[in-house]
Amino acid sequence: MERGAAAVRRLRAAGGEREPRGLQLPPGRGEDPGGKKRGSRWRPLPEARGALLLLLYLLALRALVQLSLRQLLRRPGPPDFSAPRARKYLENITAVGPRTVGSPENEILTVNYLLEQIKAIEIESSVAHKISIDIQRPTGSFSIDFLGGFTSYYANITNVVVKLEPRSGAKHAVLSNCHFDSVPNTPGASDDAVSCSVMLEILNTLSKSSDPLQHAVIFLFNGAEESILQASHGFITQHRWAKLIKAFINLEAAGVGGKELVFQTGPENPWLVQAYVFAAKHPFASVVAQEVFQSGIIPAETDFRIYRDFGNIPGIDLAFIENGYIYHTKYDTPDRILSDSIQRAGDNILGMLKYLATSDKLAKSFDYRHGNVVFFDVFGLFVLVYPARVGTIMNYIITAVTFLYVGKKILQPRNRAINYLKELSIAFGFTLLSWLSTVVIVLIVAVFISLIGRSLSWYNHFYVSVFLYGTAAVANLIFVHTLAKKFYYKNKNEQYLGEIFFDVALLAWSIVLVLITQLGLCSAFICAIWVAFPLLTKLSIHREFKQKGATIRFIMIYMLGMFIPYLYIMYLTWTIFEIFIPIMGRSGTEIPPDVVLAAFIVGSTVILSSYFLNFIYLAKSTKKTIIALTTVFGVTLILVCSGVFFPYSSDSANPKPKRIFLQHVSRRFHGLSGNLVKSDSGIWINGMDYAGIAHITPYIPELNDTIRTHCEEKAPFCGFPWILPVHFFLRKNWYLPAPEVSPTNPVHFKLLAKEQMPWDSTKLTFEVSGPSHMSLYIRPHEGSTLSSWSLGNGTPVANTRGDYFVCYTHGLQAVAWHFWIELKTAEKHSDGMVSLAIAAHYFFGEDQKSPQLYALMERFPNWTFPSGWVCTYDLFVF
Repeated sequence: MERGAAAVRRLRAAGGEREPRGLQLPPGRGEDPGGKKRGSRWRPLPEARGALLLLLYLLALRALVQLSLRQLLRRPGPPDFSAPRARKYLENITAVGPRTVGSPENEILTVNYLLEQIKAIEIESSVAHKISIDIQRPTGSFSIDFLGGFTSYYANITNVVVKLEPRSGAKHAVLSNCHFDSVPNTPGASDDAVSCSVMLEILNTLSKSSDPLQHAVIFLFNGAEESILQASHGFITQHRWAKLIKAFINLEAAGVGGKELVFQTGPENPWLVQAYVFAAKHPFASVVAQEVFQSGIIPAETDFRIYRDFGNIPGIDLAFIENGYIYHTKYDTPDRILSDSIQRAGDNILGMLKYLATSDKLAKSFDYRHGNVVFFDVFGLFVLVYPARVGTIMNYIITAVTFLYVGKKILQPRNRAINYLKELSIAFGFTLLSWLSTVVIVLIVAVFISLIGRSLSWYNHFYVSVFLYGTAAVANLIFVHTLAKKFYYKNKNEQYLGEIFFDVALLAWSIVLVLITQLGLCSAFICAIWVAFPLLTKLSIHREFKQKGATIRFIMIYMLGMFIPYLYIMYLTWTIFEIFIPIMGRSGTEIPPDVVLAAFIVGSTVILSSYFLNFIYLAKSTKKTIIALTTVFGVTLILVCSGVFFPYSSDSANPKPKRIFLQHVSRRFHGLSGNLVKSDSGIWINGMDYAGIAHITPYIPELNDTIRTHCEEKAPFCGFPWILPVHFFLRKNWYLPAPEVSPTNPVHFKLLAKEQMPWDSTKLTFEVSGPSHMSLYIRPHEGSTLSSWSLGNGTPVANTRGDYFVCYTHGLQAVAWHFWIELKTAEKHSDGMVSLAIAAHYFFGEDQKSPQLYALMERFPNWTFPSGWVCTYDLFVF
């Protein structure tokens, strides 16, 4: 009978461990089946020692993450790719200044320089290869569901295309794409001159190699990406070499230098990821980045989208992500891009192009097209990749093992099983309460900071956000569980509670793992790591914990077991912060950045604290920890509210400027008969972040809320000259009265014909001529619908608010733009059928800036980046 009881006790023991003689477990040592204390000699964890150890542990992990992210070259050695030569290309390209589409700098100077270098490379190339060069100047149109949906039209833009192939020719090709144009008023070193410089050097290296290629490599230096992907569309839909392409590599930037991140692959075609794994010397890739980017959270698109959607070609998208604070600003200069950054990009892309140009899979890519893969780099050392279906099986196996681990604890006599489930449910409730209350409290603080006008105090001092929102989150988590321990669990055994709350975290993340797996997201691998490693750690130290409790040895082993998952989560979290925090400085006036960042920090805190909440119940006290965290939070809050932390910086070594767009515009509104109804002129100002112009007013007093704009309700897009349809996140803007502008190359807008069609619609044909960048806005009046037009695929694409937006760009020597629209009208209206407005943007040349605009921009403080140009706006009714 006694032997049978011992066997039952062993079966009941958590984790299936043999129970030491004299211990009555579970629920916990020195307790009755209800988990109550019974004179245990178990010593609780000392608060100061435990808190210090945990802090040092997290700091050590952070230091390792920083070291990994800043180590650009993994295998130094004699390279095939020459970074110094690529840097010379970069300096020469950026020396011409901003390269806006249609400008002589973009269409002539840069193109001539590229051709000169390519021809020099051709002269020195190996006899094993043949180089062909083509200048393409396409005209075309397409619609895209980006920024709410709009249509793009381009005319006579420039592509420089180079084909490197075996002397005998090739039937298949891999494409490498960069763009040499830049946004107005910026040198565009990282976006994307450095990529074109890397491609020139790769062309030079491959062409001199005596190693034969099996397939062609096509290098596309495209001259119109910043005008929303126009040149890539012109190439892939019109160029004669496009049909050869079986895969592509797109080189982009969302920051200035650092590591280039693989953030999109496919669609499907897992062999491309395998090619990157095999060929990249310095890997940095994540399926998490891919799923975040493709979710639309980041308002951006790359040429990857065009090749995927219009060319049906699989590819890989890479982008530099470091220091996004100066992306698309005047500070994006070659000297800020480290040579090691150029070297690693060159090594990786050269390796991939070599691999793909000699791979049998490229020619048979159709046979390898199916399936998605999970991929992620391990601290920049190597990439793990496996099929998504294998990941799904692994995820469910890990979940099953977790439930088996918990299930063993339920295989007890009924009263103990019911007690365990009850305590587990209550602990789960306390954990959810702590998480939800933390979210609410921290978000209240973030909203308060936003309301008092202290947003972005952390933009120039990231750790301010940690001291403000991070300490508040941790303090609240500890406080809620301390209250639970003191009042609800007053007579419970601490060791038993430590077990329960560890099980809660394990079950919670197992549930999340199942849910994410069910959604078909490859990012579920994070949850798999977050469940598997803690479970293995727990099983390995189960006996130590049961016998001796929370000793320092136990804590050290516990932390060692958690080392890999915690290091990886911090590595991933920091990469996300590095991408997203600079974006908050250009995310518009409608999204409170403090709320967004606070939510990120709370999420990170909840994740990172999951497997240390049990330490609260193992600790002797948490009073000093709560006081310390609350003090740090309080002091930081006072400093933030007092304005000590200024958001922006003009530091030449590490600038973090505020972005301001200024457009000196003359607006004219015409009536149905063509008469001028009203007109005005002023400098239209858009602050690109939530703070608007609040920080500018002390320097330029006339820029204040008395000149806030008002929407022209009857005009499309509120009657203002948007260069892109970004009105939905820049609702707050300002209009400073100024003299009228008269560009030397004004817009000419003419109705050529009005025809009544047999199918009861009215066709209006127009002719427009003007500068290289124009925006067309169309709003059908009530009772009218826009049924077709000569743009895109013929089907009009409305923006989210019902207006239609057309982005027009032309290169040099473009003819007048002709287009037509068809409208169906139920009945005639006295106010006409449709309103059309045309905005002309002068991004370069003598018309770019007026004296008034120059004078105003000179008054902006040095911690701003004001980007200005002249434009006109004309509204017509038909």
